[in-house]
Amino acid sequence: MELERAAKCLSELGHPVRLAAFRLLVRAGPEGLPVKQIQAHLGIPQSTLSHHIAHLVAAGLITQSRQGRMLICRVDYETIRGVLDFLMRDCCAGVVLPPEGPP
Repeated sequence: MELERAAKCLSELGHPVRLAAFRLLVRAGPEGLPVKQIQAHLGIPQSTLSHHIAHLVAAGLITQSRQGRMLICRVDYETIRGVLDFLMRDCCAGVVLPPEGPP
C-alpha cells in the first residue's frame, strides 16, 4: 500500500461516526450488516449514515451489495490489512538519523 492510499483510509476513519460504523462492521464479521441495522446501532438519521458510508466505500474500506431490498455493508478486509501492514511495515527496523550539520 502506498502512502497516499493509507493516508486516505486513515483520514476517512478519523471521523467518529465513520469509525463507529467501521468498528461495528468489524464486529459483525464477514456477513456484514444491513444499513438499517447500522443506523439502529448508531442512532443517526439514514441520510447522515449514507453520507458516511459513501466515504468508507470511496476509500475502499467497506463494500456494499444488495440482497433483495436490503443493502448490506461489509468490511473490505484486504484493504484494512493493507493499512495495518503499511503502518507496521518498518516496525523495530531502527532509524538512521541524518548527519548533523554545523550549528
